[in-house]
Amino acid sequence: MVIASSTSLLNIGLHFGFVNHYFTRPINCTSISQERGFLAPDKNHDIKTELRITKSNQLVIPKSQTVHSNSIPPLVTALESSAKQNAATFHFPGHNRGRAAPSSLARLIGLRPYQHDLPELDELGNLFSPAGPILEAQKEAAKLFGSLETWFLVGGTTCGIQAAIMATCSPGGILILPRDSHISAISGMVLAGAIPKYIVPNYNEDWDISYGITPSQVKKAILELEMKGQQASAVFVTSPTYHGICSNLTEISKLCHSHKIPLIVDEAHGAHFRFHSELPRSALQQGADLSVQSTHKVLCSLTQSSMLHMSGSIVDRDRIFQCLQTLQTTSPSYLLLASLDAARAQISENRDTVFNKAVELAIKLRNSIQNMPGVSVLDFSNFSRIPAIDLLRITIGFWQLGLSGYDADKILSDDHGIVCELVETKSITFVINLGTCEEHVKRLVSGIKQLSMQNKNKKGIITDRKFAPFAEINMSLSPRDAFFAKKRRVDIEESIGKISGEIICPYPPGIPVIIPGEVITQRSMNYLLDVRNAGADVSGASDPSLSSIVICDV
Repeated sequence: MVIASSTSLLNIGLHFGFVNHYFTRPINCTSISQERGFLAPDKNHDIKTELRITKSNQLVIPKSQTVHSNSIPPLVTALESSAKQNAATFHFPGHNRGRAAPSSLARLIGLRPYQHDLPELDELGNLFSPAGPILEAQKEAAKLFGSLETWFLVGGTTCGIQAAIMATCSPGGILILPRDSHISAISGMVLAGAIPKYIVPNYNEDWDISYGITPSQVKKAILELEMKGQQASAVFVTSPTYHGICSNLTEISKLCHSHKIPLIVDEAHGAHFRFHSELPRSALQQGADLSVQSTHKVLCSLTQSSMLHMSGSIVDRDRIFQCLQTLQTTSPSYLLLASLDAARAQISENRDTVFNKAVELAIKLRNSIQNMPGVSVLDFSNFSRIPAIDLLRITIGFWQLGLSGYDADKILSDDHGIVCELVETKSITFVINLGTCEEHVKRLVSGIKQLSMQNKNKKGIITDRKFAPFAEINMSLSPRDAFFAKKRRVDIEESIGKISGEIICPYPPGIPVIIPGEVITQRSMNYLLDVRNAGADVSGASDPSLSSIVICDV
């Protein structure tokens, strides 16, 4: 056994003092992270049997779960050291290192997160003038992810995408992007004053999902602009999609660079791609100039923390930095920043093998359900012209059982305690990550099997939707002009043919169906009403019931 001071919890993964909560809550699932030397309980063990506090207030850690000193992340180390100081503190935040922590939350998570919730102290460094531990942490991240420079983000990938668009597109500049881009790309165009040149993405009516764009589509968009004497300021691609479907970034990047156009990749769902031979290649490995990753999604930083990576020399580094200063808070959470550093260190320890177990579980899950009656599993056979799919993203369709994705999700949740990542009209998407355990995979397989057996004689769902809801694009105003235009509210029936004044999208996945500046079509409105009636949350609309909509009064 190894004896460690109880104040050294931050040296171990991402705990930040949540151990107090763990002591009172048994966990009966062996996670993948346990096999990597991170704190996790043995199967069928209460964590009390694995960790204990001695009378001298020391934490006893099993030797196999000790983190080696040479892998301790610099910002985590600095945060721990700063919190341990016996200082008379007269600074923000108001809870004053937990002394005035609200009792309701302190009972849930303990005081240690508050004790490490510190401001921009000299020994921690400043996010907007990086030096010391912050600079070192970002440099270590750049080494791991293969970038020229990496910036930590506390505003999520949304902030990084907005900064990337602002850094490459001046007001009036043209951004080529797929019409199913995330809402953050739309807000980025509003901030930059960019003009969209939309590409209608490929669409699969069986699954009711869009699935990326091809190099030929990008080439066509570039040439169409050149015929008008125009050039794109940047090309923006989402790869992988929420469903793990990847675009051919290698060819797209070559095409962009041949025209001296920077390539921005929304890689929110692909931060793990460099770390297993069976996973797709990362955006930077394929030539992207800017890649924005949600480190908190498949990797293990805290929610809301992301990274922006830059490669090559096409994009102005100083402009990126200036945009991030404009967009990010001046009071960043050091818990979020340290969690990025810790997540990087976690992967660095065993970068070539860390995802072995996750990939193995994903393959087992896929093999276990793909032959079940009435159950469809998304794979290469469903699509054409795609180079790769993320093995850890498993999308399952239930329409042959007469069930929508929302119906199936409710059954799996209510009857089996299964919580998924994404529910859509015809499918559910499940994510395998470093914390996934075999017991939970078995429960999912059992739940889907039972659902299949109970509904195999039902009539399948037939839809007549042959095109994506945004296949008809008629842009009357730029997103920025529409955002600032005078507006009025009309009944939903009156909105058809009018210019939208608000952005409306089912969330997740956060892909807008209606964008400010576009003419509202019957198809898009019918789609929104359908998914709302099916149980989807529709965000962005000032009237959540969709009985009325805001239009531009121009």
